[in-house]
Amino acid sequence: MTPDYDTLRDQIIALTHGETDAVALMATLACEIHQHHPLSDWTGFYRVVAPELLKIGPYQGGHGCLVIPFSRGVCGACARTGEIQNVPDVDAFPGHIACASSTRSELVLPVRNGKGQLLGVLDLDSDTPAAFTKADETFFTELLATVFKDAA
Repeated sequence: MTPDYDTLRDQIIALTHGETDAVALMATLACEIHQHHPLSDWTGFYRVVAPELLKIGPYQGGHGCLVIPFSRGVCGACARTGEIQNVPDVDAFPGHIACASSTRSELVLPVRNGKGQLLGVLDLDSDTPAAFTKADETFFTELLATVFKDAA
């Protein structure tokens, strides 16, 4: 089950045109991605709020973890390394933080502005094993770069 990437991109670009506030952008993306990705059961952002520390940002779905250090979990690994984390089986990921016991797979991408500053991470959790694809990685990487390029 693949989302309609073209429609999703067009909607997000239209809704965020001219916006530079990172939290407003995160809120809009969390809502739109959650509504359009059939396998994302939790969709949200963790924001960098201090050195080596993420705190929950805008999201859709059940409760998320409030604080995640860069040293823990899939989101922390993404923030620490700056690399996409596509985890087909969260039980096999050392140090996975189970914010929801139903989560089976996870896709986490770094969110940077045009100056290269790490603003946070986009986290998609699924109750379906191996829910996220290389196509998801490519699409969301390009979308995040476009939407957050002027974010502060």
